Amino acid sequence: MIRPVFTAITALIFALPAWAVDIEEVVSPGGGISAWLVEDHSIPFVALDIRFQGGTSLDEPGKRGATFLMTGLLEEGAGDLDSQGFAAATEALAAEFDFSAYRDSLVINAQMLTQNRDHAADLLRQAIVTPSFDEAALERVRGQVLSIIDSDAQDPATIAATQFNALAFGNHPYASAQEGTTASVSALTRDDMIAAHRAAFARDRVFVGAAGDITAEELGLLLDTLLGDLPAEGAPLPGPAPYLLDGGTTVVDFPTPQSVAYFGHRGIERQDPDFFPAFVLNQIIGGGNFRSRLMQEVRVERGLTYGIYTYLALSDHQPMMLGQFSSSNDLVAEAVAVTRAEWTDIATNGVTEEELDAAKLFMTGAYPLRFDGNNTIAGILAGMQQDGMPVDYIATRNAQVDAVTMDDIRRVAARVLQPENLHFVVVGQPEGLEPGN
Repeated sequence: MIRPVFTAITALIFALPAWAVDIEEVVSPGGGISAWLVEDHSIPFVALDIRFQGGTSLDEPGKRGATFLMTGLLEEGAGDLDSQGFAAATEALAAEFDFSAYRDSLVINAQMLTQNRDHAADLLRQAIVTPSFDEAALERVRGQVLSIIDSDAQDPATIAATQFNALAFGNHPYASAQEGTTASVSALTRDDMIAAHRAAFARDRVFVGAAGDITAEELGLLLDTLLGDLPAEGAPLPGPAPYLLDGGTTVVDFPTPQSVAYFGHRGIERQDPDFFPAFVLNQIIGGGNFRSRLMQEVRVERGLTYGIYTYLALSDHQPMMLGQFSSSNDLVAEAVAVTRAEWTDIATNGVTEEELDAAKLFMTGAYPLRFDGNNTIAGILAGMQQDGMPVDYIATRNAQVDAVTMDDIRRVAARVLQPENLHFVVVGQPEGLEPGN
């Protein structure tokens, strides 16, 4: 029986130079599940991005790595299909499914041909709602995760980030690697997979972006098919993460000719009124191109690194401002000193008009290039919802960047940048750099 579909649709046509995005807000008729949709009937396929808030931070005490391992098992058999059967069915439908676990979310990317959409949706529903967690698949994927853990233990960049988090976040899940440890992953059971699945997948924490050859009415029915059988509520989200690091330096001895430095301090929340000035400020400091202050001072002027970047980490439970670079052991101490000096200078004196204009020009010019395909657009739509952005964000984003003034930058630099709290974790054998320096 086909039920009437009721959708709440808000069409927003964004009149921007040479590009436009038309977003519809859709609510499914059966379960009241919300999604944002960009229709594009030029190619007969649809891309979905489905995000469940919580992610690997939902791991129970003593079960670190459970959510990460469980996510890796979602394509290893579901319903009546074993791993090979599920892979064969997916291939036969020319569908693509990808399941990923992150600190604050589990993400499902799906692409389906229009002609096979109903069958592909039923297959994906089985993976989401009734994964089998077969023991043979569990052991195989466990081995893959243990291999990742072993590899990470030999990677200086991963060691630096992991050590920073361990020092910064106390007993919060953010303090440990989401993959878990060799001991914790080795001890996980099939019952732990079932518990992790029950905790993570629920209708109260889902965000959906869709782009491609599907109407609002069809999407509403698809949402009920995919997600309508999930429980209404999942496990409680963890509370705010404490931040325990003061300014200084931590050196982790590791035999390598090149040290990796991972640095940062508290950041700013996405909903903060000063977010856009902070967003532009980060671009000026270390946004990843050669015009940034740190690239100019650390690489171009002094040749201390091949690259240095900073970013605003908008984690749900503790926003951070972070950065990273690599440098040879004999140069890393100078690179740290220059980075500290520039951090202090910008916090105290702000930036130049030329730096501000260049950052805004880059940010507004590059933004439309992000909308380069249905899969990317679906991800942007789901991410916007998870971050609490309004549906007209795409239409107003560049105007908000352009509206940032020198006064805004000076105010926010003094507020957000904390030179006295800037902490570096350096992994390698740096010369002339001692802990606490």
